[in-house]
Amino acid sequence: MGAGFVLEDNHLPRVPGTIILEEEQAHSENVTGNLKHGTGKNSHVVLTPQPSDDPNDPLNWSTARKMSIMLITGFGTILYGSTFGPLLNASLVVIAVDLNVTITDITLLSGYQVLVVGCTAPFVSALSRKFGKRGLFVLSAISAVIGNIIGSTSHNYNQLLAARIIQGLSVSTYESLLLVVIGDLFFVHERGIYMSIVSFLLAAISNLASVVCGPITTNLGWKYLFHIFVAISAGHTILQILFVPETTYIRAKKYEIDELATGYEEGELEKGPRSQELENTVTRQTTIPAKKTFMQNMKLFSGTYSDENFLQLVIAPFAVCANLSVLYIVIVQGWFVCLFVAIAFVIAQIFGLPPYLLTPSGIGYLSLGPFVGGVIALLLFGAITDPLIMFMTRRNKGVYEPEYRLLIGVLGLTSGAGLFGYGYVTQNAGSPYVAATLHGIVLFGVMAELVSTSAYALDAYRDMSNEIFIMGMLVKNFLLYGFTYFINDWLARSGPQEVFFVFGGTGFGIMIGMPIMYVFGKKYRSFWHRHNLLEKWGVRTHAE
Repeated sequence: MGAGFVLEDNHLPRVPGTIILEEEQAHSENVTGNLKHGTGKNSHVVLTPQPSDDPNDPLNWSTARKMSIMLITGFGTILYGSTFGPLLNASLVVIAVDLNVTITDITLLSGYQVLVVGCTAPFVSALSRKFGKRGLFVLSAISAVIGNIIGSTSHNYNQLLAARIIQGLSVSTYESLLLVVIGDLFFVHERGIYMSIVSFLLAAISNLASVVCGPITTNLGWKYLFHIFVAISAGHTILQILFVPETTYIRAKKYEIDELATGYEEGELEKGPRSQELENTVTRQTTIPAKKTFMQNMKLFSGTYSDENFLQLVIAPFAVCANLSVLYIVIVQGWFVCLFVAIAFVIAQIFGLPPYLLTPSGIGYLSLGPFVGGVIALLLFGAITDPLIMFMTRRNKGVYEPEYRLLIGVLGLTSGAGLFGYGYVTQNAGSPYVAATLHGIVLFGVMAELVSTSAYALDAYRDMSNEIFIMGMLVKNFLLYGFTYFINDWLARSGPQEVFFVFGGTGFGIMIGMPIMYVFGKKYRSFWHRHNLLEKWGVRTHAE
């Protein structure tokens, strides 16, 4: 058994995903001395994946360039992945009265939007693998601008529905592909903080949207939500076009050094031939391509990145669920986000009617609770995620196991506790401030699950990470679409206590699989490598 109770595998000398990360602790200088390392305090860290010598390799880009890509695309994720969904939540009652429809009808506007997001997810996955990500980011931003324009000019329910559907065409790209961009730009030992940030953008920022949108509706009217969004989304689209190049890059297999996590315990690292092999493969000099010009980077599409037929690419997100670890990750991410978003669907119904009778502004301010919970989660997980895996790696004699990413997932238990508390407080007309605090505890736990499972997916199954994130988003959105048909009526009929006690119980139940995946994860990675169903079915994933 390795450090941290991760069971060792006895079938493969090389388990994909396991890597030498701490050269000094592994005493692997004979093997890894010729590889590229980090700089400064990370000079002993072996870079994984190994960057090529190509200046167009995203791993070689400057920190400033990487940060600008993350900032601009992250801003798009805030606008489309985080804000579009809850855009109308604080205004449900006001819009329903204005358009002379029911609250459920207005909730269904979000339901149809998430249905569109779910339906487009497999095609986003396929198109991004075939043609890269840049074109999808730009076209999605343009569709967001169009949807906002339609919403700002809508006068009836059907026009508003059209606006929400067209907005939905932009969500899938920004909700899923930013996580994959992290793998394009950053090395294994750098990814934790960015995973925490993106999880924060996707989960916590949506609460700030209600804080802002509520007062806008109260003071200016709900149409101004779209008026303001037109200007902001147009500005973002320009930035996305000018300053975010293609990050998809086909790197030679010799740079994928996760295969170096070989029979460490067997002493293979000391063998001279391995060092010579690495020197001949990774450090061999080849012709270095010229750096692309600004105009070349402006192309929406830079050729194809896969020779698979389009149908195979569309099927791939569903096929990866044949891997049980992947299936569990998809269920965890989809269901936990649903547990959190479910509150957003009913918050106006709970606090806009007796006994609370809060205005849209007041309802919006309640979302400060989960926003603060998200900020705390971001600061904590951003600070401890990468140091924690480096600590566990040192304990494991320099060998890193992706399962170490799952350690912070235990904090996901707080989400179940928060849901139980939220149901009890709102059922008994308790303080809205206490309810907001409990909402924040729910989000803290949800972020623990998102950060841990996303980082694990990227490190343990990097070849399937695109499909995993797409599938998680698809499951989440189809579940949310189903929720819109019954959750408001269920709450009105049975009260919030029953609703959130059920949700909290399911959250606790799903968590049972986390320690199992942690302890047996390495053994299963080996099993999957030896019995890869995707290979038998002829389905290739994006890194292959």
